[in-house]
Amino acid sequence: MNPETVAAPAALSGKLITPDDSRYRAHRSTYTTVGTPAVVAVPESAGDVAAALALARDRGLPVAVRSGGHGLSGRGTNDGGLVIDLRRMNEVTVLDRSRRLVRVGAGARWAQVAQALGPHGLAISSGDHGNVGVGGLATGGGVGWLVRRFGLTVDRVRAVEVVLADGTAVRADPGNEPDLLWVMRGAGAGAGIAVAFEFEALELRNVGYAQLAARVDPAGRVLQRLDAVLKDAPRELTTAVMFSSQGPVTNAFITAVVATDDTQAVSRAIEPLLGIGDVTLQQALLTPYTSLVPREHLHVNVGQMPASTTNGLLTDVTPAAGRALADMMAGPTPPFVQMRSLGGAVADVDPAATAFPHRHQRWLVTASTFPPHGYDDLLKAWEPVERHMEGAYVNFESRPSQASFDRTYPGAVGTRVAALWRRYDPDGVLRPR
Repeated sequence: MNPETVAAPAALSGKLITPDDSRYRAHRSTYTTVGTPAVVAVPESAGDVAAALALARDRGLPVAVRSGGHGLSGRGTNDGGLVIDLRRMNEVTVLDRSRRLVRVGAGARWAQVAQALGPHGLAISSGDHGNVGVGGLATGGGVGWLVRRFGLTVDRVRAVEVVLADGTAVRADPGNEPDLLWVMRGAGAGAGIAVAFEFEALELRNVGYAQLAARVDPAGRVLQRLDAVLKDAPRELTTAVMFSSQGPVTNAFITAVVATDDTQAVSRAIEPLLGIGDVTLQQALLTPYTSLVPREHLHVNVGQMPASTTNGLLTDVTPAAGRALADMMAGPTPPFVQMRSLGGAVADVDPAATAFPHRHQRWLVTASTFPPHGYDDLLKAWEPVERHMEGAYVNFESRPSQASFDRTYPGAVGTRVAALWRRYDPDGVLRPR
C-alpha cells in the first residue's frame, strides 16, 4: 500500500508512522522479526486503539498488535498491514497500596513495571527479562523468576481493560464479562486488545540470587537429579537453566532465584543444587528484585535476533526424557535450549480457572535455532524430545498452527477458547494465524 493512501482519522493525528517517517525503523519490527507494515499506529488511549482498528477495516489491512516487548513469535508485526504498537500506553499506577492493587498499561515493559513498583516494596510475578512486554505476557501466561512462589502472571490479573475487534471498550472482571476475563488470562490474543491490567501485586523487595554451572552427562542424569531437587524444593526457589553445547560437551548454566530475603532460607534452598553433579557455584547474593529485570534491558527491537522457537511442558524428567534432551543438545544441529521450572504456586490453581490449563507440569522447555538454521532444522532436532512433552505454551512458538493450538489449549479448554474467540472477534481480525 502506498503510504499516501493511509488517511489519518482525527483521533490518530500524529500517531501514525509510515515507511517515509524517520521513526519507522524503530517501530516496524519485533526483537526476532523484521516487518514491513504499511503503517504503524501508536495509540495513547482505548479510543485511539478503536480508531486504528476502524482504519484497518476501512483500508482492508491485516492487523498485528505489539505490546512493546520481544514479540518472539513475530506476530507483533506484519508485511503490508497495520501494526498497533501500544508502547505509549505504559503507565504504572498503584491504585490501592493496602490491597496491593496496581494498574499497568499493556505497552509497558517489565523493567518499567519493576522500577515503578520497587519504591512501594511491591513486585508482580512476570517474565525473566526486562524487555518483555506486559500485554503479550499477561495475556499468554507469564513464567518468570517468582513463578513457583507466586504463580503465573495471569494468576495475578484481577481485571483487564479490552478493546474488542469492533472497537468496543470493555472492562473484564469477575463481575463483568467473566468469560472475557477467563480467555484474556491465557488466550487473549484472539479475543481482544488488552490496553491495561489490574494486578494484585506482591510484597517483595529483595531476593536470593545464585548462578551455578554444571556438566550435562550423555545420559542426562544431571537433569534427572535437578528434577528431583525441584520436586522437594521450597516453593520460594525458581530456576532457569540455559544450555551451551560445544561438540559432545554440554554445559548447563543454572540461575536460581529464591523469593525471600532470609539469607538462611536462601542458603537452604540453593544447597541441594550443589549435589546434582559436577557443579560450580559462581555467585550467590541478596539483590533487589529490580536487578533481575533492569532498565538496561530496555533496548529498541529492530529484528536483531532472528530465531525459530518451539517449546513443550514436561512433568517429570524420566530417564528417557533426560537422555533425549542430552542427545538433542549434543546433536549435529543443537538448538539453544532453556528449561524453566514450574510447580509450586502454579499447581495451586484449578486448571479450569484460566485459559492456561497446564497446572501439573513442572518444566517449560524451549528450543531455538538461529540462521542459517531454520524452523525445519529445529523440528527435526526437537522431534525425539517432543514425545515426552505434555502440552505447550503459546508465547514460545514461532509458527502457530492448529497443531500448536491443540497442544496449548487441549480438549475442552481449546473448545471454549475457540468459541470465545468467535464470540468476541467473529471476523477473525485479531486471531493468530
